[in-house]
Amino acid sequence: MAINLELFADYFQIHILDEDSDADFSDVWTQQTVEDGLGVADGGLAIGTDVNFTVAVAVHLLADRPDDDSDDFDHVVEASLSLPSGRLVVLGCTDDVDTAARFDMPSGWIRIRASRRGLAAAAFPDPDCEDEPEDTEEIRLQAWPAPHSEPHITKRWARPDAEPLT
Repeated sequence: MAINLELFADYFQIHILDEDSDADFSDVWTQQTVEDGLGVADGGLAIGTDVNFTVAVAVHLLADRPDDDSDDFDHVVEASLSLPSGRLVVLGCTDDVDTAARFDMPSGWIRIRASRRGLAAAAFPDPDCEDEPEDTEEIRLQAWPAPHSEPHITKRWARPDAEPLT
């Protein structure tokens, strides 16, 4: 079952944290991490977005690693997160952490897969259909218990320099 959230992706990112984390994301963004759409800090992950706007986020808490369905998405990344508290927090980067969505999970290492789609439509929305669902970037977050492993970019999307001609 998915828990659906709408988060403001201020500064083109959302955050995933352990409840007791004081993760600092100020130095995670480099040219490479921006291209990867993934910033890893001690106690948290920053997922890059293609918009500085509201994004639709679906959170799936799983018992095991899900199947690869990256063909259904534009950009897919994975990273490990230490979750000593057993409480996963998902929020926009400027949201109040005290009121952010929280999810119970087994304490220890978990793996997060962030799969994003609708990136071209979100990056270049139809001006006549502003704020329509088809112009919203969608992020699916899948979380499951797993040993620590290095971040992995499964599928990469590169934003075009200009809006595609139609």
